[in-house]
Amino acid sequence: MRWCRFQTQDKIRHGIIDESGEISAVSGTPLESYTVTGETYQRSTVELLVPVIPRTFYAAGINYLKHITYSALRRGEEPALPKKADVGYRAINALIADGQPIMIPADASEQVQYEGELVVVIGRLCRNVPEEEALDYVFGYTIGNDVSERTWQKTDRTLWRAKNTDTFKPMGPWIVTDLDPESLHVKITLSGRVVGEYDVKDAIFGVAHYISEMSRYLTLMPGDVLWMGTDGETENMKDGDVVEVEISGIGTLKNPVVREK
Repeated sequence: MRWCRFQTQDKIRHGIIDESGEISAVSGTPLESYTVTGETYQRSTVELLVPVIPRTFYAAGINYLKHITYSALRRGEEPALPKKADVGYRAINALIADGQPIMIPADASEQVQYEGELVVVIGRLCRNVPEEEALDYVFGYTIGNDVSERTWQKTDRTLWRAKNTDTFKPMGPWIVTDLDPESLHVKITLSGRVVGEYDVKDAIFGVAHYISEMSRYLTLMPGDVLWMGTDGETENMKDGDVVEVEISGIGTLKNPVVREK
């Protein structure tokens, strides 16, 4: 099932969107309780919003071998693989929906780069969950683009600008339930050119491991999101570019890039 969050006139709604783009509106939310209203809308007539506004926005640390190697070499360091799942935080102010522009601040360097990632949406309260049961706590999956300003990333200890500048976290276009994350493939396109591809199963630590490990210390809540990291090299985005992150079984997240004057 594909769940979207959308705005029609001045009202924000949730709905089930089919392959043709028809949205069946619901009363309530998919994470609590809902009823199908019988109202339908075409995707082209409404504004799709970020599919969920998380209470807490988590992000996996370095989680793919090729990206770790590339990043270390860029810094002039030897690659060091993580010994355990590492978790960071992102800010919800940075979230934007499919189609909305990524705004690069005027004083940012040229090194503003995409990171196409699988996003896990937690479906129910989760605490001290064994790894073999962890996926039972997932509501569904969506797509994220972890935009990063690399020069700020080197100097901002908390990554407050490098990762959390307004518009630096496109997410969407919808949430898909009943997927096996190990079967998913990610493709990243920059202005029509494929710049990266990888399989989610190549992660050093998978979705179930992350959820289980986090739940030893944190209570994960319905609607919380966990971004799972990216693989491979990343390139600079410039004014006028369009970046697309496609994940098999989910769809495509597409955003234009604009540099502020």
